[in-house]
Amino acid sequence: MAVSRRQLLRFGAAGSAAVLVGASAASSGRFRVPRWGGDPFTLGVASGDPAPDSVVLWTRLAPDPFAPDGHGGMMNAPVTVDYEVAHDEQFQHIAARGSAVATRELAHSVHPEVYGLEPDRWYFYRFRAGAAISPVGRTRTAPAAGAPTERIRFAYASCQSWSSGYYTAYDHLSAEDLDFVVHLGDYIYEKEWTRRLGRPSGPEFRDEAVDLRSYRLRYTQSKAELPLQAAHAAFPWLVTMDDHEVDNNWAGDSPGLGFDIYLIPPIFRRRRDAALQAMYEHQPLRLAQLPTSSGMRLHRRYRFGDLAEITMIDTRQYRDAQVCSENVTADCPERFDPDHTILGAEQRDWLIKGFRESPARWQVLGNQVGMSQTDVDVGPALVISTDSWDGYVADRNAVLGSATDAGVRNLVVITGDRHQNHATDLRRDYENPESPVVASEFTGTSITSGGDGADMNEVGRRLQAANPDIKFFNSQRGYVRVELDHQLWRNDFRVVPFVRRPGAPIHTRATYVVRDGVPGVVEAATHTPPAVTDTPEPDAAAAPTHPGGR
Repeated sequence: MAVSRRQLLRFGAAGSAAVLVGASAASSGRFRVPRWGGDPFTLGVASGDPAPDSVVLWTRLAPDPFAPDGHGGMMNAPVTVDYEVAHDEQFQHIAARGSAVATRELAHSVHPEVYGLEPDRWYFYRFRAGAAISPVGRTRTAPAAGAPTERIRFAYASCQSWSSGYYTAYDHLSAEDLDFVVHLGDYIYEKEWTRRLGRPSGPEFRDEAVDLRSYRLRYTQSKAELPLQAAHAAFPWLVTMDDHEVDNNWAGDSPGLGFDIYLIPPIFRRRRDAALQAMYEHQPLRLAQLPTSSGMRLHRRYRFGDLAEITMIDTRQYRDAQVCSENVTADCPERFDPDHTILGAEQRDWLIKGFRESPARWQVLGNQVGMSQTDVDVGPALVISTDSWDGYVADRNAVLGSATDAGVRNLVVITGDRHQNHATDLRRDYENPESPVVASEFTGTSITSGGDGADMNEVGRRLQAANPDIKFFNSQRGYVRVELDHQLWRNDFRVVPFVRRPGAPIHTRATYVVRDGVPGVVEAATHTPPAVTDTPEPDAAAAPTHPGGR
């Protein structure tokens, strides 16, 4: 469960409540560093939430990362961790330094927020715990709000089931020329299926995660992968969650499709609170994201000069439970209920207010589940997933309609979850056949989930036949690279041919663009794909009938 305020005050003598949660410690008091029997920085380093004058740094002390108790081989005592931020990789020109306290309550993770930095520039950082020094990470601050900004480059990724394949795509992502990375959820999976890479495969890794210990081990399983560590060390990240960080298809206080599907909400909330705490412990998140009894605030905004504003939304914590079928439905009037929400009233109002007030050229929504109407039946019936925005029509119409009415110049939605690449036009009201295109949605495929995948499969043929607004489909693994300037959004679908074994190359399967002031997606160039295979994906037998992730 989340750390209580009483616990936050326990270490008041060490400086402040911020000490316990691993934030920067202003106190001169220090805690003894143990004699390390191994490298305490086995899970790497990370940074995130870039602002014009600050970033948050992250690491976790774990000399024995796979220790079954979930504590990474650490004892009970708190440990002082020092950090340095420099203008150069050799740390000859220090920009900031400080210390944070790693405690057992938060798995000896630290999240120092570093202020006083210059906007729109690269920095290097590292941690020290006694004689042990971490790998060097690189981070970048955002341009000052409103400052002329010629362009930004970023990538977005999602859905990295550890047992489904190798994280090869991150090897390629870490070599890209980017300013930051956005992760749209399913960073871990609450239940994995097979052994891989010789990692431990005892019951603590095979069984479904249900408590703080087992969620910590799920994050350890992913964070120990070197390609993922390299991608975190190369760029600052903006992170959120989808369902598998907690439970497949969970919604608010309601469990999803895991073992606790029939449990009452108070029991599920204990599981959810443990999952949220484990997420905080393993991601570069600020103190504002520390979970409390009311949840974890993951909806937040980032401004990049005069060019773009990225709004990360949360489609899990505040949503009502899915209506009708768990997966798809052909006739579900409940999905049109004006009070049936995927965002919650408070977050929806916050999002719409931001549309009215932001002067940014591009509005970007970091979104977890598909927003466009997606019919999986090529016949006359409309068959959709009620776990996506198709199950929450009033909220979708409110968001797209309000953006249009507010005069948002360019709205682009980036989405994960589906383990597929889509380039899609978004319409204001799908019940009106004449409804105009008002925005664009780019769905990015998974890093590994779904196995090797295929360029085209039967699902893709059905989707494109039934949904003229889906202009592109691909079901290989990879990530999406974006280059954005004042005239053009360029979206490169970067894919690898396999993930079941290491060493896959990468190529750009297709490029789609959005032109300033012209909603909708347009193919920029024709890319010759590798030989198209119609063979089923490795996990196809277990796949749901709808196009969403599982």
